[in-house]
Amino acid sequence: MKTFSKRALLRASAAPAILSASLIATAAFAQEPQAANAPAEGDTIIVTGSLIRNPNLERSTPVTATTSDQIQLKQNNTAEDILREIPGVVPSIGSAVNNGNGGFSLTDLRGLGSFRNIVLVDGSRLAPSTLRGEFDLNNIPLALIERVDVLTGGASTTYGADAIAGVVNFITKSDFAGLEGNISNQLTEQGDGNYFRADLTLGANFDDGRGNVVFSVGYQQSDPVYQGDRSFSSASIDSFTGASGGSGTSTPSRFTNVNVTGADSITTGCGATGQVACNAVQGNRQVTAAGGAFRPTSAFDAYNFNPYNIFQTPFERFNMYGAGRYEVSDAVEVYTRGVFSKNTVSTIIAPSGVFGISVNVPLSNPYLSAAQRNAFCAFDTNPGAGYTARFSQAECDAAALATNPNDPNYKTVSTTVSRRATELGPRISDFTTTFFDYRIGARGGITDTIDWDISGAYGQSEQVQTQKGYWLNSRVRQALLATNTTSCLDDSNGCVPLNLFGPDGSITAAQNAFLNANSQVTTKTSLAQVKGTVSGDIGIAAPWASDAVAFAIGGEYRKYTATRESDLLSQSGDLGGAGGASPNVDGAYDVYEAYGELILPLVQDKPFFQDLTAEAGIRYSDYSVRGGSGYKTTTWKAGGSWTPVDGIKIRGNYAHAVRAPNISELFSPLNTVLTNLSADPCAGIAPTQNANLAAICIAQGATAAQLGSIINDPAGQVNTTTGGNLALKPEKSNSYTIGVVLQPTFARGLSITVDYYNIKITGAITNPTPDDVINGCFGNVTAASATDPACTNIRRDPSTGSLFGEAAVVGGLYQPLSNLGRLQTDGIDVSLNYSKDIGFAQWSLAATGNWTHSSKFQATPTSVNRECVGLYSVNCGYSGSLQPEFQWSVRNTLSFGVADVSLLWRYIDGMKYEDGDAFVGELNGKQVDFNHIPAEHYFDLTTRFHASDELTFTLTVQNLLDNKPKVVGNTIGATAFNSGNVYPSTYDALGRRYAVSAKFRF
Repeated sequence: MKTFSKRALLRASAAPAILSASLIATAAFAQEPQAANAPAEGDTIIVTGSLIRNPNLERSTPVTATTSDQIQLKQNNTAEDILREIPGVVPSIGSAVNNGNGGFSLTDLRGLGSFRNIVLVDGSRLAPSTLRGEFDLNNIPLALIERVDVLTGGASTTYGADAIAGVVNFITKSDFAGLEGNISNQLTEQGDGNYFRADLTLGANFDDGRGNVVFSVGYQQSDPVYQGDRSFSSASIDSFTGASGGSGTSTPSRFTNVNVTGADSITTGCGATGQVACNAVQGNRQVTAAGGAFRPTSAFDAYNFNPYNIFQTPFERFNMYGAGRYEVSDAVEVYTRGVFSKNTVSTIIAPSGVFGISVNVPLSNPYLSAAQRNAFCAFDTNPGAGYTARFSQAECDAAALATNPNDPNYKTVSTTVSRRATELGPRISDFTTTFFDYRIGARGGITDTIDWDISGAYGQSEQVQTQKGYWLNSRVRQALLATNTTSCLDDSNGCVPLNLFGPDGSITAAQNAFLNANSQVTTKTSLAQVKGTVSGDIGIAAPWASDAVAFAIGGEYRKYTATRESDLLSQSGDLGGAGGASPNVDGAYDVYEAYGELILPLVQDKPFFQDLTAEAGIRYSDYSVRGGSGYKTTTWKAGGSWTPVDGIKIRGNYAHAVRAPNISELFSPLNTVLTNLSADPCAGIAPTQNANLAAICIAQGATAAQLGSIINDPAGQVNTTTGGNLALKPEKSNSYTIGVVLQPTFARGLSITVDYYNIKITGAITNPTPDDVINGCFGNVTAASATDPACTNIRRDPSTGSLFGEAAVVGGLYQPLSNLGRLQTDGIDVSLNYSKDIGFAQWSLAATGNWTHSSKFQATPTSVNRECVGLYSVNCGYSGSLQPEFQWSVRNTLSFGVADVSLLWRYIDGMKYEDGDAFVGELNGKQVDFNHIPAEHYFDLTTRFHASDELTFTLTVQNLLDNKPKVVGNTIGATAFNSGNVYPSTYDALGRRYAVSAKFRF
């Protein structure tokens, strides 16, 4: 067997290990896999649950542990499901996010952003899956997970950059021997959302225990849950009016630059009615009435996109995991690990179409009715100053017959059109990710108390996004330039003339076939890494301590690459309703690091000083950025723990951490995409009543004729322009935790931890929020200047004056990245574990809770220092998700030998709308208030039956009381998290669900 020192192994497994932010922990824990399964003699780690040691009870840094038993009782299907329900973890992109899901699942610790923490497997990084360096949780092999540890606070000293908010570490089962299989199925009470999962794991020890191999395969498949199948989400609701909401892109088509008063003949215009009244007739987007005349837009014209959207994204995954170790000699062991997965996430949103693009229409278009043609010709080109028609009646009549562009009477009109492609069906994006990560290493003993570990790893993720069901803007323009029903003016690619002037259903299959094309975007990321560590002790102890000083020194090299390759359709932004272009990205950086760490027992086994231990660490990093100047950083930490008497430990830790900019932040080109904004200051009649406001709106690209008729996007979305910046530098963080661990001797089996955390990030790489941009210009309209860059950087649609429209034309808001941001959060974490034999059963209690005192975000020194705890809006929180003030999770389990009964209670504190001006009134016969979400209580009930030593059945009822999420409308928050009138990532939108599983072991 190995000659590794027993003391080193015990020390490693005790908590410098894995996630107490100790390098010694990471290296040494890997050296003794058996330590994860049974506590060694003299090991002080408390066992809670199924003999899984909880590192939260050791060392200076608090860690929340979720055991495999808890995962099995809840019947979680993905790693993201597990983390989403831990108090203090803010829901991020996952299965509950549809519009805004990039095909992966992420975690967001403390609401500081999913790219400010790192995800580890057995203490080691795996290849990221996004341009921002985030790890896709869909690649975690749940069947082999022994527990999940979540560390709070800066851990850059131990793990390098990205660990600025904390670390999530998935600990796998080690030295697994035997055969284990699991099959489960989950279904909602509504009969939808079926979720199937099957896993098979095989492991064996060989050569008298000198080696072990394990191999696991798994398959998962889930069905969508449509918002149209839930009563609270079947119809889109405007958050500020309570009216039926939706998108301004609807059916029939909406056109600008028409005059409905001239629909029968060109005789009327604005005349003396005044500019505002005229614009109300001409400027509001006009709609065709079943192929007849145009009519003004009404509130009922908004398109209800909710029924197409989904609360649970379809998901399919095939994964494999293999690991092995072998003792080559008594002093050297080699080990390896490989992960492979292929998963497909599909997002489904409402049909494509044309979303406010400018087009030219011949007046001889065969699908134009006479009334519609007259409305185009009657457009007043000089509103408010005497009626001037675009074309006379005679010119209009002659143009109707001119089918050849060379005919002097041939005329076209310019207009902006919006039309939903209802005849085509929904837009579907299939994200297929192929991931692998392979690691190999060796470890051994230098002396009886000093060990070494060296390893190398390479991983790669390739995601192919296939977008289906999209009209092409260029082909819409081409197909509208037709003067007959069989061919277009440009017929080179089989163009089919398009009828945008008829009712819903007027688009034929042939027209759709020409307009529609699939598109692909391929994202590749890779991580190559080599690291080596020497750890242990040299047998020297402090005068009043019995344990020797422990140390770790080492070095590490990592190289990240990432590319995004888009086809020409995706690059051009030609897809109608894709939210903007997807430009190519190609970037890389690497880093060399050296680090060291000490654990110094100062006093032990003395009165009031049963143990007093200090910890310290430092890491130096040298970054090289392709095409950039690079940078050097130093991070450090200091902490300690004091155990005055048995059962009480006081602990604290202070860390100076950094986060280097990721490839997306460095290399992404400027691009116009979508963001959320509830109110545009230039919308409505306000600009006609304030000359300075009018001047600002015009400076941003609107025309004087449009003032008074500019509208807010009914979907609550506007364009924004942003991109990367090679000049960005690492952001810095100072964080500290202080807490107490109680294991009272008078209550055996009870452990309580209480920890305060405080994290501050300066020089944060951030974008200003939409309200920051708006307030930077319009905050004081009287004093604002139309020449101020804060105003002129906002760009409007020249044809409508709005902030939404075609990305190539409308820049919208300007939200650049900078190092000017500040983030801060603090709060208290509490955990309680208790186990007791109560005679007729074994009772176990596991509880975790979080109080978030503050969560602030300030994008620039002049931006609002926004407090977002307990608040929701398009600006809160930093990631768009919700951060309640109080959260807790309490599980009570009664074990009766052959059966277990377990009840999980989850509490989410009440939330309020940030601005407090959302809709209050009667809706569907009930009084509602969209400014408030009451506190929510969820209960899950599980019964587990051990039919034999080899076979176990588990039945879980999730959301036992069938609680429905609070409706707040569709336009009050960020699109990714405010969907279906609710917040489905935070509140259960699926309803009561039943999950059943069978597990066998041999």
